[in-house]
Amino acid sequence: MKGSTGLPPKDRSRPRLVHLTTTDMSLDWLIGPQLRAFADAGYEVIGMSAAGTHVANLAATGIAHVDVPAFTRSSNPLQDVRAFGQLLRLLRQVRPDLLHTHNPKPGILGRIAGWLVRVPVVVNTQHGLYAQPSDRWQRRWPVYAAERIAAVFSDAELVQNPEDVATLVKVLHIPAKRVHLLGNGIDLTRFDPASASAETRSRLRGEWGIEDGQIVCATVGRLVREKGIAEILDAAHELRASGSSARFVIIGPSEPGKSDAVDEALIERARAEGVVFTGQRTDMVECYSAMDVFVTASWREGFPRAAMEAAAMGLPTVATDIRGNRQVIDDGVTGTLVPVRDPAALALAIGALVDSAELRTSQGEAAVARAATDFDQQRQIDITLAQYRALAR
Repeated sequence: MKGSTGLPPKDRSRPRLVHLTTTDMSLDWLIGPQLRAFADAGYEVIGMSAAGTHVANLAATGIAHVDVPAFTRSSNPLQDVRAFGQLLRLLRQVRPDLLHTHNPKPGILGRIAGWLVRVPVVVNTQHGLYAQPSDRWQRRWPVYAAERIAAVFSDAELVQNPEDVATLVKVLHIPAKRVHLLGNGIDLTRFDPASASAETRSRLRGEWGIEDGQIVCATVGRLVREKGIAEILDAAHELRASGSSARFVIIGPSEPGKSDAVDEALIERARAEGVVFTGQRTDMVECYSAMDVFVTASWREGFPRAAMEAAAMGLPTVATDIRGNRQVIDDGVTGTLVPVRDPAALALAIGALVDSAELRTSQGEAAVARAATDFDQQRQIDITLAQYRALAR
């Protein structure tokens, strides 16, 4: 008989593993391959998040889902209290043997809730601290304090970025034996330059209105200022004014409800100057194949997936010199790092790649080699499974 969660009775022959995120999109797109690998390894895998359109995709691959309707990405303390109450109730019903939390909000609330309902093992993945040592203390210390408190309630912290490992151990004084470098990875069998045809590249470039001889410079990300979209649009404006052949494509959803949503006036100016806004896409392999240069101007990253995907697809990258990007881009070899919030430096670096086919080719080839060596997601799967087994013992 199924309970209110819609789950079947607990199978005692398989450990019940719950992965907790804010949205079902994260479960599907960001950690979906890992969830399937954990199921293949013998776990009963359940995703918990606010429900959306991605629940069907999870079900199609055998991953059950439990809805936490109060989870949102907005900063609303009353909503967060409600979400915490829902989480406590649902975890008592689901009774996981392992709880694995992701993202800032589920990471904080989930670790504490897991301890309160006595989940035997609680693991957190640190995808990137929401503050950096260079931030003002008014931003830095509230984030650090929340992470330090939540870490008390976990058995292991799996950290994607080595710079965050140092912060957790040396600044937040989390015991080093509980902090493990995880890194990040992608499916290299999917993101392969040979996986998209010349016809696909031509079709998409035609869809975007790209003429022969024009160089496509593209980014992937939500249309918010934290992702550096405004700086990219300013760089596009500067390059157009200089007569460059660069064309810019922005792939990602608008988020008008966010406090740092990119100004509509800036977007309209960019459209008038030929910048293409595609909205959210699911055919990312094909989209990368239609690009010539990848650009990311984020202010904050953990270990950026899109930059890894672009590297695996053979694209040179211009990126801001921040934690996360530094772990993906080898400056001067696979791309160029530029100061954050500096449209002029961004335009200069992009222009150098636009003007040199030889540089694009050499850096693109180096990016593919780097991806093959460092960005295989199987490494993260193996590290995580090893942690599960060690903690279960």
